[in-house]
Amino acid sequence: MSPIQRVPRRYLLGTFWCACIVIGVLALVPATTPLPSTGWDKSNHALAFAALAFTGGACWPANLVRMLVGLAAYGGAIEIAQTFTETRFGEWGDWFADLVGLLVVAVYLAWRRGRRAPY
Repeated sequence: MSPIQRVPRRYLLGTFWCACIVIGVLALVPATTPLPSTGWDKSNHALAFAALAFTGGACWPANLVRMLVGLAAYGGAIEIAQTFTETRFGEWGDWFADLVGLLVVAVYLAWRRGRRAPY
């Protein structure tokens, strides 16, 4: 059993939903607000959504595709919501960076599953 599997599910769910809220809030606060950053906007997006995908994968291991599609929709919804703010604007490139973060974790999780498959 991996260390993540030993964490009670309610803690994983709490972490996932809190991260969703924090990422949503950070994406919608005024652009003049100082925010944590990796130094490159696109890597911020990829890292945030990779973290969501990794945590979501621990919460719903049997529904990875559904969870990833939901997170892709969430990333798109954030970009749309940004068009309604005064200091932010939605970008296709940001949504693409979200998808890259999701893809990296999806490949990793698929690889992990493949390693455990009996041959």
